[in-house]
Amino acid sequence: MLTAGSLVSISDTLLTDQPAPALAPRTHSAKLWLPQRVVFTPDALDEEFGQQILARVSAQNLEVELLKSNRLTGLRGDDVRATYRTAKNTLAIVKAPPGALRLQPTPPSADWQLNLAEGCPAHCQYCYLAGSLSGPPVVKAFANLPQLLANTTTYEQPGRVVSFEASCYTDVLGIEHLTGSLAEAVRHFSTREGAQLRFVSKYDHIGPLLDVPHHGRTRARFSLNAEPVVRRLEGGTASVEARIQAMRKLALPVAAGGAGYPVGVVLAPIMPIPDWQQHYTELLDRLQVAFDFDCDLTVELITHRFTPGSKDVLLQWYPNTSLDLEEEGRAVKRNKFGGLKYVYQPEQMKVMKAWFYTEWQRRFPHAPVQYWT
Repeated sequence: MLTAGSLVSISDTLLTDQPAPALAPRTHSAKLWLPQRVVFTPDALDEEFGQQILARVSAQNLEVELLKSNRLTGLRGDDVRATYRTAKNTLAIVKAPPGALRLQPTPPSADWQLNLAEGCPAHCQYCYLAGSLSGPPVVKAFANLPQLLANTTTYEQPGRVVSFEASCYTDVLGIEHLTGSLAEAVRHFSTREGAQLRFVSKYDHIGPLLDVPHHGRTRARFSLNAEPVVRRLEGGTASVEARIQAMRKLALPVAAGGAGYPVGVVLAPIMPIPDWQQHYTELLDRLQVAFDFDCDLTVELITHRFTPGSKDVLLQWYPNTSLDLEEEGRAVKRNKFGGLKYVYQPEQMKVMKAWFYTEWQRRFPHAPVQYWT
């Protein structure tokens, strides 16, 4: 279990008495997410792209409900858990509000957020969306996508490449078979010399992206973690091996049967679980074997953190979680607005950062670490 007591001390991080037995890698692909309920608002059906999503959903033989108003209803159950189950099994096609055209900065991941959807079909027990989105965790895809994409051109700046993050509030690849939004965004950015699209996923259904023109202007990143973390905390997602192979396929040159995308590893959330060096060494070794060719590869290193609000939501969603949410032993980090989050202690962060930088750069000397947080 990942409990407060299992967090290693600084001395523990430097000692390895008897390594834990390695977990045999699992290789399963993620199941296609097929929601039990699909609803369309009238505004969404007025959009041409909304009609395209309707055709996609109908092709999956999913029952479609056409709402009489633009207000989403029927998402709440008798308690929090029932509401969670209902919302997580619902796909709502809506029109993004006018405020969606006022993009928000999202450093260090990218310059600006570009939300193609909100809500995620996965069941990660550390979910970063907990407490970030209001209301039940329904998956909402935006039918006015062409408008959202055209709006990004107003944020471009002469003389530099401006980056747009599509994965702040969703896993776009996890719903791509139902929306087609990600492929459409890739096509758009392939024509923009001064812009780059970025997305990250825990899914491996990359088929829709393989033949889409991208001209190197979309970076496809995959969220990876040590086997024990993925197995215990990332429900409904592809195995680590499936994600690695999907990233390899996207990164391989076209002449070698791939798609030639710039790619990236998002190693998150890093956790100092027992024998963490061993488990993360195994992950990095597997990556090294898979990426035995020259490609445009980056890495982002993100440690686990939580807020009081997200902790409260997560414990309601996953009351039996083994995720460490103990505030005791954590350091408090505050933002300029007075909000706080619980992070690992500075000395522990220092040890982990040094280890990950060393181990990554030893294997991938030409693949830059974009940031550690």
